[in-house]
Amino acid sequence: MLQHLQPRQDGRAHASRALHVGLATCETEILEAQKLRYRVFAEEMGARLPTRTPGVDRDIYDPFCSHLIVRDEAAGRIVGTYRILSPTAARRVGGYYSENEFDLTRLQHLRSRLVEIGRSCIDPDYRSGAVIALLWSGLARYMQENGHDYLIGCASISMADGGHTAASLYNRLRERHLAPLEYHVFPRYPLPLASLRGDLDAEAPPLIKGYLRAGAWICGAPAWDPDFNTADLPILMPINKVDARYARHFMGRQD
Repeated sequence: MLQHLQPRQDGRAHASRALHVGLATCETEILEAQKLRYRVFAEEMGARLPTRTPGVDRDIYDPFCSHLIVRDEAAGRIVGTYRILSPTAARRVGGYYSENEFDLTRLQHLRSRLVEIGRSCIDPDYRSGAVIALLWSGLARYMQENGHDYLIGCASISMADGGHTAASLYNRLRERHLAPLEYHVFPRYPLPLASLRGDLDAEAPPLIKGYLRAGAWICGAPAWDPDFNTADLPILMPINKVDARYARHFMGRQD
């Protein structure tokens, strides 16, 4: 679940604040990130979360993940987060979260180099662009320092209109961004594309637009996630194919 929501009408830019990105270093920081996830996904989006603790988004993958966080030091609060599942951690937990939505058989040969990202969210008052830029920088640093080669995740599109926007977006985006056949994955609960309009002039959510501009692929048709009521696109980003502009900005590469 990779989600980027629009700012509230009273949202303000916080670029001038002391925003810092890094991995959570204690259970208190992880819990704060999980509470932020609950506020965004459950309270704002209306998702049904399988949590046993009120106000906390926590599942079986969390103990195995690294939690990337952006903190506003002046306010003393976590304002953005990503969940990162390494190849070693995926083996320990029994697989990737994405495998609940997609058959990843064709990516089997990538597993030792494949990092999964998900549960991304940003506090409504901080959706000016600064926080997502910091999160991406943190992800890039994580990939470099650990020598991983591929990022995978499920990029979400709202199903508020019944799925017509999601179907239209997939039809348009696959023309330029579909992965080579050998990297295709297959939804376990496919969005019923044949029953939906596929010709709407739909705008891609900012996060999906950013991934595709950086060089990511769409690895197949979207799956329906009933708990979040979203259509999820399988996204794969080979790090060696990241667009040079993004590489220089987020990864410090000089090529």
